[in-house]
Amino acid sequence: MVETRQDVRRRRVFYIPGYDPIHPRRYRELYRTEGSAQARISGYEIALKPRTTKGPYGWHVTARMDGCDSAADVEVLVWSDIVRDSMSNSIPATYGQLVRTAWTYIASGALRRLMRLRKGPVIAALYPVGMLLLQLALATGTGVALWAGLAAVLAVLPGPLGGVLGAAAGIAAAIGVLRWFKRRDGRFLAYYLMHDYAYSARWKGASPPPLEARMAAFGDVIAAALGTDADEVLVVGHSSGAHLGVSILADLVRQGRVPASGPRLAFLSLGQVVPMVSFLPRADRLRADLHELSRRDELTWVDVTAPGDGCAFALCDPVAVSGVAPPDKKWPLVFSAQFTRTLSPERWRALRWRFFRLHFQYLCAFDAPRDYDYFRITAGPLSLAARYDGRPPSASRIDVAVSKYTSMAA
Repeated sequence: MVETRQDVRRRRVFYIPGYDPIHPRRYRELYRTEGSAQARISGYEIALKPRTTKGPYGWHVTARMDGCDSAADVEVLVWSDIVRDSMSNSIPATYGQLVRTAWTYIASGALRRLMRLRKGPVIAALYPVGMLLLQLALATGTGVALWAGLAAVLAVLPGPLGGVLGAAAGIAAAIGVLRWFKRRDGRFLAYYLMHDYAYSARWKGASPPPLEARMAAFGDVIAAALGTDADEVLVVGHSSGAHLGVSILADLVRQGRVPASGPRLAFLSLGQVVPMVSFLPRADRLRADLHELSRRDELTWVDVTAPGDGCAFALCDPVAVSGVAPPDKKWPLVFSAQFTRTLSPERWRALRWRFFRLHFQYLCAFDAPRDYDYFRITAGPLSLAARYDGRPPSASRIDVAVSKYTSMAA
């Protein structure tokens, strides 16, 4: 999309990561490298400098696009410490999470209804269950095989000693196999993903107190930015960060903290997995926030996913599928980043089966960008409202109510 006018010269951007225990510097490096790549492809200029605003972590961006100069201060709203605290270091505790999470989604009927939307993210949710069970089976098989193999050798020992030693060796071998897999979870991602899905399932969709407190703090930071001379305040929620953004912004709107004369407020949700939470029985708060935010004039909300992203609920309108769309619903505008068209055939072949990497493609460069360019949105001269003014939603979006639970917080 070519810029033909400018309504933003200074922007404040607040990025809300998904369930990620890693230090936020990774997002700065991703923005730097991928922004440079997109600038070379698209023929504009973009550069990063040290941040000019207060806050825990961020950076300053200057850009020249289509003859217009603009700048943005980007801040990562960090909740990685909460994520780390929620991740059990114990193998037995992780298997306990597996049982509890599977039971929550199956017994509530959420799993069956989620499969009516997109099978990709449901398969992604089942992957850690299957992988952890496979690891347990391999560990058990190794232990039993060792025990059986030692039986004949140890049978010469007096009394039950041989059997005890054989059993001990088998158990030790099984534990060793489980620990081997856990040490290499950076490759398998079974423990990481299990912790991710278990985090919401543990409270059946409700937000735990530490997260509620952090979201309130994030709201204060965003409200302060809405009192500055910026032209736009843009909140970006990626993956699990999307439903955090919904609740944070819904609170600000309810509390009257979005000034009519202040900067434009915009919300960009990317690769959202909202139904994984909103379909759970105690997600009353999130469902109420979706209902509220979808009808407000105080902001612009654009939701971007892609069918090529197997970890997201692609083209699923998060408000509508959750069964809480009001009669006067305005948002979100739902459309696709179209990975198969915006990535070259070579890159698509290279990335097609790298599901976790594709889930982050929204934050990366595209070989042939169409009307979605993360760096134009976050650093360019057009506001989110102006950029997508008149843009129709994707015709293939899913906007029918599917969730069994539609109750909302009072």
